[in-house]
Amino acid sequence: MFRDLPRPAKWMLTSLVFDFVGTGLIMPFAVVYLHEVRDFSLQTAGVLLALPAIVGLLAVGPGGVLIDRFGARRVVIAAVSLEIVAQVLMANALTVPVAATSLVCSGLATGVIFPAVQAMVATVMPTHQRQHYFGLSFTLLNLGLGIGGMLGGAVVDVERPGTFERIYYIDAVTFLIPLMLYLGPLRRYGGPVAHGASSGDDGAMPVSGGYRLVLRDPAMRLLVVLGFVTAFIGYAQFGVGFQAFSRTVAHISTQVLGWAYAANTAVIVVAQLFVLKFVAGRRRTRALLVMCVLWAISWSVLGVAGLAGESNVVLASVLVCASAAIFGVGETFLQPTLPAMVNDLAPDHLRGRYNSASAGAFHIAEIVGPPFAGLLIGHALAGWYAVALVAGCAVAAWVTIVVERQLSPKVNGVGVSAPEEIDVEGEMALEVQRAKLSTE
Repeated sequence: MFRDLPRPAKWMLTSLVFDFVGTGLIMPFAVVYLHEVRDFSLQTAGVLLALPAIVGLLAVGPGGVLIDRFGARRVVIAAVSLEIVAQVLMANALTVPVAATSLVCSGLATGVIFPAVQAMVATVMPTHQRQHYFGLSFTLLNLGLGIGGMLGGAVVDVERPGTFERIYYIDAVTFLIPLMLYLGPLRRYGGPVAHGASSGDDGAMPVSGGYRLVLRDPAMRLLVVLGFVTAFIGYAQFGVGFQAFSRTVAHISTQVLGWAYAANTAVIVVAQLFVLKFVAGRRRTRALLVMCVLWAISWSVLGVAGLAGESNVVLASVLVCASAAIFGVGETFLQPTLPAMVNDLAPDHLRGRYNSASAGAFHIAEIVGPPFAGLLIGHALAGWYAVALVAGCAVAAWVTIVVERQLSPKVNGVGVSAPEEIDVEGEMALEVQRAKLSTE
């Protein structure tokens, strides 16, 4: 549990809660703000909101190099600072160029911050605790988003533009908390990899070969493919296709759609700690297979909701909420395991690149996933859309089985202790040694 984690990990989780409360304030209202408050056309708003994903994809490659060369902590600080600038600009986005500049800054920050944070986890967490950390961080992330979303919904009013400006300023302020933590209590962690047996003259591990070394690793290649497939059939669809299908095919109200996302968040917050105990010591690939089954059920239930449609709106509403909740349970099997496998597989001097390659697969899925949903649902092929996602879950399961053959038992989580069995004291000497070796 939280109390069993090393102190630096607790600081990182604290920063994450503040970060995502702020994100939750603004995330549900981006289209409303740009279209209804700033009077941009829907087409213009759509193009603008695609910028962070595109820029983020372009940033992940250089971001991995920066993480390995200068250390994860410095990259996190730069990304957080950029996010503060982005939110202040968005609060004052009276014109398209200002809004575009804001979203480009946000995309740059997003493209590097997640690989940097995940790389930094390895600095403050021993191997057997990483899975637990990633699961707990996902729980707190969703809790922060839920709290922020509720607060934002209670504040904003399209008739009062100042209310939207206020939440963007508040989001900017929330980034000051992680900034202070990374400049303060976490300043001794997340530096460049220090002297080792093969260190260069400057004290950093040699990084010649770069991404070629990452993609030369057969296990990592498969993990990148798996990351893309799971993101494509998962988050890329749940963020866009799920909404479009629920509204245009199942004909549910926007209020029910809000309940569905609330059910998803609630299930994650409640289930994640139980799932962490269940998967501890077991093969992580088997947890991913459970996720594939749960997501296949989720998309099947959504398909049935579409069949109910206008003839039985109550049933359709119940099924949409059930689909979102089942999807959330599947997420709790994915989030602790895939990042942990990537970080346990990565050598220290290439950790930034490994995490960036994984993040790049996610960004590509986020770009190509929504058009896929729009193509099928927009051309009256909604039934085939649900079938395609279930088939995608089968593909993800097949890739997972292939991945399992390439992973060592350690990377696959065999023997990883359950949270309550973790001996934190036994790892503190290693943690202190890493802190001393990291640059300021």
